[in-house]
Amino acid sequence: MAQNIYDKPEFFGEYSQMRRSVHGLEGASEWPAVRALLPDLAGKRVVDLGCGFGWFSRFAMARGAASVLALDISEKMIARARADAAEAAITYEIADLEHLTLAQASFDFAYSSLALHYIEDFAGLAATVYRALLPESHFVFTIEHPVFMAPTNPAWAADAEGRRIWPLDRYSVEGPRTTDWLAKGVVKQHRKLGTTLNTLIAAGFTIRHVEEWSPNEDELHDNPDWAEELDRPMFLLISVQR
Repeated sequence: MAQNIYDKPEFFGEYSQMRRSVHGLEGASEWPAVRALLPDLAGKRVVDLGCGFGWFSRFAMARGAASVLALDISEKMIARARADAAEAAITYEIADLEHLTLAQASFDFAYSSLALHYIEDFAGLAATVYRALLPESHFVFTIEHPVFMAPTNPAWAADAEGRRIWPLDRYSVEGPRTTDWLAKGVVKQHRKLGTTLNTLIAAGFTIRHVEEWSPNEDELHDNPDWAEELDRPMFLLISVQR
């Protein structure tokens, strides 16, 4: 079973105060880049893997999706999502993505935001999503970039000249990474970039777009504190097609 850190009161409380939790998709720095990868959602049957507060599920419905199956391991997340939207076409369910079962050829689009780096059996999940999608359908997801996840001590340091540096180590040692983020003992699963892409290819997907997100000039003008994202990527955006 995947770790359910989000139902811990201290973690959920801190997470609820984050910009992306308060302002939704528009509060996520990478959202404009993610939105550019989305296909036309009109009439689509969508599965949202790790739906959180349900922001994307509601976005999909607003863009004409026929239905959304919104899945999350966290009871607190699902309860909040249900409270924020009572649309009949959105089905919220508690589900462990580590052991997910989906009906074959039952969806036209799959989406996931910053959830799959918690999954140990990524190959199994990729195969499940592949089987659940109709031919030509897309799967768009974001994860923490492996350069961001890999370090033993993921925090900025300074070199002898005082320049900001990211202490990358153990990049080729794949497996769990335990960090203190909003709460102690958060476990994520580090995979090399090549491993993630090759796993998708082995599942049968065609890679359509890979983006190691960084802010553009306009975004930096409005959010100068994002400048550190030019020194190391935090997010990896991937679009694949069945």
